[in-house]
Amino acid sequence: MTKIKFCGLRREDDVRYAAMLNADFAGYIMSPKFQRYVSAFQVLEWKALLPFTTKTVGVFVDETLEYVTECAEEARLDLIQLHGTEDDGFITSVRQRTGLPVIKMIRPESEEDIKIARESSADYILLDSGVGGTGKTFNWFYAGRLDREYFLAGGLTPDNVGEAVRRLHPYAVDVSSGVENDGYKDFDRMNLFAKEVRINE
Repeated sequence: MTKIKFCGLRREDDVRYAAMLNADFAGYIMSPKFQRYVSAFQVLEWKALLPFTTKTVGVFVDETLEYVTECAEEARLDLIQLHGTEDDGFITSVRQRTGLPVIKMIRPESEEDIKIARESSADYILLDSGVGGTGKTFNWFYAGRLDREYFLAGGLTPDNVGEAVRRLHPYAVDVSSGVENDGYKDFDRMNLFAKEVRINE
């Protein structure tokens, strides 16, 4: 069963929408340089709005080990997502310091990228089209070459996620801007996205 991650949640309404749709993962951008940034305090406060089955994911882009660790503790995160240029050494350090599973973003543009993803020490791989999230799709051929569980991201929308699930059978699909209107999460689009995933599993 393909899991659903709604990412870039930044309002209480966004979190309530994710809860209503029984999302498997709720993702929060915790790097201050990004528009959808939310604080550890907000993430912790909103955690109470989610079902216990929904895992809270903190997303970081090239932050320090100290910052990631502090946010993980303050927000009571369930998973850490590293979405920048972090290497295997950093992944290991994050896991040791926080005790949490780590998701690592890889931009798949070649067989070498898939080799890197295959050999990564991260608990999960997230395939996306760029650092920080671009809202654009990539060549799904490379996703089909990865023989380990992964999150599929990059330009997913209610219009194409059904095809992605049927073709690739990813562990999870990850969406942010693809379920937004004017930069904010739209419940109708989130609902349609979830339905498309579930009917095409």
